[in-house]
Amino acid sequence: MLRPWQFEIQLDKNCDKPLYLQIADAIIQAVKSGKLSSGNALPGSRQLAGLFQVNRNTVIEALDVLIAEGWLITIDRKGTFVADVSPEMFTDKKNEPQTNTISKEIKPHLIFDDGLPDSSLAPMNDLARAYREIFNRKSRRQIMGYSSELGDIEFRKAIVQMLNFKRGMNVSPDQICITRGSQMAMYLAAHCLLSKDDFIMIENPGYKPAWEAFENAGAKLLPINVKSDGLDLGEVESYLKKHSNIKAIYVTPHHQFPTTVTMSLKKRLKLIELSNQYGFTIIEDDYDNEFHFGQRPILPISSYSKAKNFVYIGTLSKIVAPALRIGYLATSIENIEKIARHRKIIDVQGDNIMEEAILNLINEGKIKRHLKKTSLIYKAKRDYFESLCKLYLKDKIMLTKPEGGLAFWIVPKNEIDLQKVCNELLKKGIQIMSPEKFSFENPVSGLRLGYASLNEKQMEEGILALSKYL
Repeated sequence: MLRPWQFEIQLDKNCDKPLYLQIADAIIQAVKSGKLSSGNALPGSRQLAGLFQVNRNTVIEALDVLIAEGWLITIDRKGTFVADVSPEMFTDKKNEPQTNTISKEIKPHLIFDDGLPDSSLAPMNDLARAYREIFNRKSRRQIMGYSSELGDIEFRKAIVQMLNFKRGMNVSPDQICITRGSQMAMYLAAHCLLSKDDFIMIENPGYKPAWEAFENAGAKLLPINVKSDGLDLGEVESYLKKHSNIKAIYVTPHHQFPTTVTMSLKKRLKLIELSNQYGFTIIEDDYDNEFHFGQRPILPISSYSKAKNFVYIGTLSKIVAPALRIGYLATSIENIEKIARHRKIIDVQGDNIMEEAILNLINEGKIKRHLKKTSLIYKAKRDYFESLCKLYLKDKIMLTKPEGGLAFWIVPKNEIDLQKVCNELLKKGIQIMSPEKFSFENPVSGLRLGYASLNEKQMEEGILALSKYL
């Protein structure tokens, strides 16, 4: 028997948020508050559509979002039910990946990077106009002096609005530090949280530039294997029981680097529980949140009210252009104060003029329109890249079409020396990231292939060449 629907949803048809997302968020809130419990059955989509007085397709879209995010499950011939999510969890409150080092002997004409955007799509005219407007102001002298080491306050307010509205977070401007790219944010977080001989858990395979920042702070790395739904939390618990001075864990839960897998809702909640129990900080690198082609991006771990110990790192460099170094981090005020003191040692302040220029583009809606345009382009490129893999590599590799990000992760079906494959391709002028670039010790059996910066002809040339060696 279906559970009676005992709470009302107030829909605002004049709101910018689509109706299906309003419904999805209301049901999520009902699960968090305990109004809906694990195993409760939902009424059918037709009945819900009648209750909410909306089109049935709107309800179906909302249910698809909730199923994709792990809040609901479907059982054949039985219906839709609330997933195994405990309401107690809610009672309380890369650097962009860099391209490979190019061989001095051979300059490649085609590079599969690790997921960089197409720089030719950067809104250069809009950015140039924003700079001109800044320098034409009568008050332009004011921006030529020193300012806060945490970044321009108006720019921080814009970041806060984006994080709170789009990513479900609850932060204030005094919890934000603007940095020169996300790698600086990683470095500051590392030196704020870690000391000599502390331990930090990392994903394996994972993002080595982050590991280097942690080691630079004196920390020791503890690798955790990545499964199809994210980190192996059994290994996490094992380390926590073995070591008393584990201070942090570094994760890329949205689109894991390099495998592109998304950490499941159940694992995200369990990781928060472990963080609160053992007192370690979750350093969350959400390096390409904006490029998501499914229903909507998965909400960050840092957005959950139960998460007490977090550092959330993001970037705007991929949105505008990799050469423009703008990253940010959000964390507790206590951590921000430590980060501010360390920031002043290495860099008195950020680039005020660039921050104002980007802020102009945000306020004028140029960034929003640019993202909408580029997301459609990258989605089309992703689909074409997948078609090439199916055409030339279907019997040779395993791959899952990523819901977001700008790269694919492919795993050969047969055991093969991937480093040798990379070397042979480089001789032909085609560069692919070596598996050693994201492996902790033994090279992982997989290749990360960025597609966004390539055109269709280049993609086909590269995949066809790769097929000959796999």
